[in-house]
Amino acid sequence: MRRRVVITGLGPVSSVGIGTEEFATALQQGESGISPISSFDATGFPHRMAGEVPAFDPKQMLEHLDPREWGRTSLFAAAAARLAVQDSGIDPAALSRARAGSSIGTTSGESQVIEELTAQWVAGSLKDLDPALIRATPASRLAVAVNRELGLTGEALTLSTACSASNYALGHAYATLATGEADYMIAGGADSVCRWAHAGFYRLGALTEFVCSPFDRDRSGILTGEGGAALFLEPLESAERRGARIYAEVLGYGLNCDASHMVAPDPVSIAECMRRAHRKAGIDAAQVDYICAHGTGTPANDAMETQAVLEVFGPKPPPISSIKSMLGHTMGAASGFGAIASALGIARQFIPPTINFRTPDPQMPGIDPVAGVARPARLRVVQNNGFAFGGNNAITILGEVA
Repeated sequence: MRRRVVITGLGPVSSVGIGTEEFATALQQGESGISPISSFDATGFPHRMAGEVPAFDPKQMLEHLDPREWGRTSLFAAAAARLAVQDSGIDPAALSRARAGSSIGTTSGESQVIEELTAQWVAGSLKDLDPALIRATPASRLAVAVNRELGLTGEALTLSTACSASNYALGHAYATLATGEADYMIAGGADSVCRWAHAGFYRLGALTEFVCSPFDRDRSGILTGEGGAALFLEPLESAERRGARIYAEVLGYGLNCDASHMVAPDPVSIAECMRRAHRKAGIDAAQVDYICAHGTGTPANDAMETQAVLEVFGPKPPPISSIKSMLGHTMGAASGFGAIASALGIARQFIPPTINFRTPDPQMPGIDPVAGVARPARLRVVQNNGFAFGGNNAITILGEVA
């Protein structure tokens, strides 16, 4: 017998808000977290906007980690996990005695640390590299930071499947709990705004200048973003026994890989990933009330995602929106923020909007992007899409607890 798994804690550290209430309010009002880049000197870049988290102060949020010993991305992950545990209402001491672990997704890992080490090497030699920075380099430290901050003794798994990594992490955490291998899990993702990713997306022609406009006819690309997204998961019987607030149930997930092109999405493979997620969740397409899209705002992604949606759902799919219009593209944290938004939508009965949407694209007929501000809605089942370079597709299905 597989155990039912629910989400009882949320931990968003984002450009539109830190903590559940700030994040939920921003989603409902359609706020933008985009601002001029401050993480690095963007002089010389034609495009200089991103979804940074200037209000992030790890010293105020963390209880055990010394911020001087960890990179920004690990600190995002640990802070988000701390928030998720606090939001769940569980006794933190109980977690250290339980079978509890973490699975955290990322795209670039400790990218800012690597850039700083590179600058030291270029300015001097290998002998000039700071040993403390070298210790902070491994991407595996993201999940380790979560476990060390919370005193968890279960697995600490970092997954680097690029921009769908949080959905991979959420699916892994769900499976671990459903099969009884653990009793509590924290899942999510983290990434930081960095020079190389900003430059790389610009050189790819995928970066827009000022605003990200998913599904709009005149969309022109992504804006990079950052943050940490964490969800606290436990078996349903555990949540009911301790009287926890339940946001949503994880019904299942689907994974596959296009295995055909490094950056071009494949609508046939994406459609199959959707069907696989539906089968594993025990639902059919007609039961999905809302699709939390990958929705990057690039011409290719949105067109291919829409094509797959229409293939699976028919000419009148459920509402579909992209919170990247507000946060920017948070890379490995993206589908984690999508899962948080989906869980909030189920619990508080609203559909997050796509801001900056002005003009429907005649090449994408039939879709409803929920423009501008949130829409009241009863959400029983939500599909959360995550797609990545390399063709790594991961979709999670969340539902109202019945």
